[in-house]
Amino acid sequence: MAVALVGALALSGCTQLVDAFNAAQGNTSSDSTAENTFVRPSASPSASMAFNSQFSYDGSVSLSSDVADDLELRLEVWAVDSKRTQEWTPTREKTFGFSVNVYDHRVDDKAVLTEKRRVFISAVQIQSTTTQTSGQMQQPYQFSADPRTLVPTDTQRSDRGLLLNSFQGGLLVPEQTIHQLPEDTYGLTLEFALTVAVEGTANTDASFSQQIVYQYLPIAIYQD
Repeated sequence: MAVALVGALALSGCTQLVDAFNAAQGNTSSDSTAENTFVRPSASPSASMAFNSQFSYDGSVSLSSDVADDLELRLEVWAVDSKRTQEWTPTREKTFGFSVNVYDHRVDDKAVLTEKRRVFISAVQIQSTTTQTSGQMQQPYQFSADPRTLVPTDTQRSDRGLLLNSFQGGLLVPEQTIHQLPEDTYGLTLEFALTVAVEGTANTDASFSQQIVYQYLPIAIYQD
């Protein structure tokens, strides 16, 4: 599986890009341990889709997690190819993009970095689980990367990871592709696990703590 490198131009425009996808809000999940209860999305058929998915309905979704008081980590995911999610079938290539940004609501967005609580991301993992009419489950898509390997070398980083709340706009992964799925698949759930270091007090290196943020993204899969 190939991971597209993010160019400096795309990275600098990340903030503007993801703002266009903030209309649809999804459920959140944040935990500092790996023990996170996963409730499978409802598979009851509806008039619009066979698998309950806000992402499939809107073509994009914004998933928000509180990593501290008034400190929001936001995961944005959008359909790339095909942008018409009703064309996401078991046999076709299904390409999406995602970004990770952080917002300190205690200060103005235009505040200097020393006034903001910094958040670094050191690992991104994605696992997938199919929902099939046969009752079987498979994990056809997986992704694992250190975000520092996905961006230009001049981005702000440290031993804690890639700095998310920088003027460069956080992390952007423009294309990831899900390949062929079992023929009877009608739903796919992606589990995102984001390892972050969160600053407790702005401009205080000794106040960092690490946690893992989990988000779950249900995607409807339609028949060819």
